[in-house]
Amino acid sequence: MSALAPATPSRVDAGARSKVAELVKRYSLPDRAEPALLALLESLATDPHAPTTVREPAKAVDTHLADSLVALELDQLSAARSVADLGSGAGFPGLPLAVALPGARFWLLESNVRKCAFIERARSAAGLANVEVVPVRAEVWPEGLARFELVTARAVARLAVVAEYAAPLLTLGGTLMVWRGRRDADDEDAANRAAAELGLESSSIHTVWPFPGAESRHLHLMSKVRETPDRFPRRPGVALKRPLGAPSDRGRR
Repeated sequence: MSALAPATPSRVDAGARSKVAELVKRYSLPDRAEPALLALLESLATDPHAPTTVREPAKAVDTHLADSLVALELDQLSAARSVADLGSGAGFPGLPLAVALPGARFWLLESNVRKCAFIERARSAAGLANVEVVPVRAEVWPEGLARFELVTARAVARLAVVAEYAAPLLTLGGTLMVWRGRRDADDEDAANRAAAELGLESSSIHTVWPFPGAESRHLHLMSKVRETPDRFPRRPGVALKRPLGAPSDRGRR
């Protein structure tokens, strides 16, 4: 009878494990959340194709997990049952939020196929049955139109561009939640002008402190108060090339 092979040592050290335990306590997460979050850290640390420069657990627990989970402080997230995460990248904030909210369904949109492959491996490692990885751009996803109570976006694009991506996907009364750093008055003004065209309305901006030492972190919320006009979404790439709300936007539809 052959001996069992030794288990692969974990790359998640005691300090990172302690921080994960603190996050579980801070947000009163379900029992299975701690091993699932640790599995996400392990995936980042050990998968050579993880699409992020922040892979070491000691940093990733703050930069990826804590920064994602801070949104749980807002009622709009806790109440949502259908969530689309735009430009999910390495799977954040979507994967940690799916861990925290097992009763909600998450669709993680990422147009880069290699990034999608990593997200799928991390999803499997964390045992997340409430996550679907969607390898598509938001502008060309008709199945997602007017479907979601909440759309999230972290490190995707300027606010006006994110608003244009999100508005067609939201149900009436739904919410767009955008992770941002330092506030930018010009960016916010352009986003407000874009929102008026998209059926959105800026509802609130929340200063958050996801981890000690974090500075200038904000969550921007927009509510869908009217149906989005049929001319949206525009063709892929147009929102970036000709963003709504910009001074030169008038007459350039």
